Amino acid sequence: MVHNKPKPCYYCFPLLFILACVVTPSWSETEAEILLRFKDSLANYGSQLDDWNGSGPGPCDNPNWTGVRCLKGSVFGLKLENMGLKGVIDVDTLTGLQLLRTVSFMNNSFGGPFPEVKKLTSLRALYLAYNHYSGEIPNDGFTGMQALQRVFLAWNNFSGSIPKSLATLPSLFQLSLEQNHFEGRIPDFQQDFKQDGSFVNLAYNKLEGPIPYSLRKMNASFFEGNNLCGEPLPKCRSSRKKRTIIIIIVVAGSLVALALIAAVSYILKDPAMASRFKKAEKKKPAGNVIMGKKEDQSSQHYRKLGEKAKLYFVRNDREKFQLQELLRASAEVLGSGSFGSSYKAVISSGEALVVKRFKQMNNVGKEEFREHMARLGRLSHPNLLSLVAFYYRKEEKLLVSDFAPNGSLASHLHARRAPGEPGLDWPTRLKIIKGVAKGLAYLYNELSNLTLPHGHLKSSNVLLNHTFDPLLSDYALLPVMNKEHAQQFMVAYKSPEFSQYDRTTRKTDVWSLGILILEMLTGKFPANYLRQGKGGNADLATWVNSVVREEWTGEVFDKDMKGTKNGEGEMLKLLKIGMCCCEWDIEKRWELREALERIEELKERDSDNVEDYSSYGSEGDVYSSRAVTDDEFSFSVQA
Repeated sequence: MVHNKPKPCYYCFPLLFILACVVTPSWSETEAEILLRFKDSLANYGSQLDDWNGSGPGPCDNPNWTGVRCLKGSVFGLKLENMGLKGVIDVDTLTGLQLLRTVSFMNNSFGGPFPEVKKLTSLRALYLAYNHYSGEIPNDGFTGMQALQRVFLAWNNFSGSIPKSLATLPSLFQLSLEQNHFEGRIPDFQQDFKQDGSFVNLAYNKLEGPIPYSLRKMNASFFEGNNLCGEPLPKCRSSRKKRTIIIIIVVAGSLVALALIAAVSYILKDPAMASRFKKAEKKKPAGNVIMGKKEDQSSQHYRKLGEKAKLYFVRNDREKFQLQELLRASAEVLGSGSFGSSYKAVISSGEALVVKRFKQMNNVGKEEFREHMARLGRLSHPNLLSLVAFYYRKEEKLLVSDFAPNGSLASHLHARRAPGEPGLDWPTRLKIIKGVAKGLAYLYNELSNLTLPHGHLKSSNVLLNHTFDPLLSDYALLPVMNKEHAQQFMVAYKSPEFSQYDRTTRKTDVWSLGILILEMLTGKFPANYLRQGKGGNADLATWVNSVVREEWTGEVFDKDMKGTKNGEGEMLKLLKIGMCCCEWDIEKRWELREALERIEELKERDSDNVEDYSSYGSEGDVYSSRAVTDDEFSFSVQA
């Protein structure tokens, strides 16, 4: 038998050599090693990325590393938002993640020039909004990124022209460049932007000239704050027409001025006319309605600003309007608190809004303030009062939010009612406290880097909509408030831990929730909130605890609370939850998660043995014959 000798593999070595040269270095690295190398380029992450380590589970093991998004066991995206990160986004290292398709570093503190993201050729979404990037973006900054669909660069300090490579991306359908310093003309975008959800937001830059045809179907608000013309804005005018209009305005203004001078001279010379003029002046209202009856320095400031003053809108889904329209709107004073006055204003569209003035809000500079307000504007939950817009001035700020038609919870609990007017019944109070807990839990989740996600939780900051669903207001303002003023008036600084140890914790808002629950059940106002400075003596909680221990449980509940028949057992459960939330000892105090779970379990009516919870026939008169032991209501207060 003849054996064929194998032919020598003349090309094997060269081929292996070529393959070895083609293969990128990242193939020899694991995704964990790549991410750890990327982590080294970041700064100021504290303990937020502690699970990014080589000794534990991999980035896509269960659970994933913080901010890592995975698909079929490989890193698909990075979402490192709201972490205060600094340093450099090491794009070269990220190129080693072969399946990386989306990156988000929004609301951090990255600065310097625009990173070379075009090296990530397979990227589909890029989110760098709310940082401190500056300078011009190169014209070829997005060249080769054929798959890129979403680009969010808003609220930075980019300048120069909008890069032409951005206007030629074939897959682009969402572009957010608002609140930068881009200048010049808008490039001719070649995309049709017909896909659902498409938008190009260029508001509040320094752009000028006509709006390209491809963008003329966009919302007009996406182009405001520039010097642009053409659909959807008013038509562009020729320079000759502009000069003619200017001449007409100057001539008309001169004629009006001459007429006024002549009229004043005539009035002053005629005693009878002068007398009538003075009487008419006395009848005129002084100052702007929304700024109060007397025109103080702030009112004069807004009046002098004229059309220069502008509101910064933090939500894209709201109708835009000018500050002057808001100031001219019919308004009424809603109240005046420790932070400032609140006004209800109805703008020309018929929409009712609330404007709140803050004078003690100078803890951060303009840019940090703007970033924080933008962050609050991105919050969206059924139990949060939405921030719509703000106006920044060093001396004071205006925050504009939605109007809640049923006022505050405090007004329903403590305001004097007309004879026969019912108070809040038990089912409504339960619905309110469930909504408050859900809203607070959402703040804890979305503002995880804040020690006090709310900081000022009390009944007057719980507003009620038309169906009496609660809306939390004045949340997350501590980072921008003057520290001394905050410690004098904010609820969090009435807590036991601040009273004793001059500190607050992630359980401090839970303490405020507990006091709110007790206030809801008892109808008693927590008197310690009226004191300025430290006031964590828990007067209300101490009173409730003493009543419960003496087994006078029926005396605890608000006598004006109707709808309590067959619900007293659930009311007692909520009472216990409130006590556990405002526990003086922080170690024993419940976490918000546990409080939320217990509150969610509550029902309007008792589900267990009715004999255990006896009540009189009248719904308004609640009395329990059930003994409550110390073990069931263990609560510690300062001796």
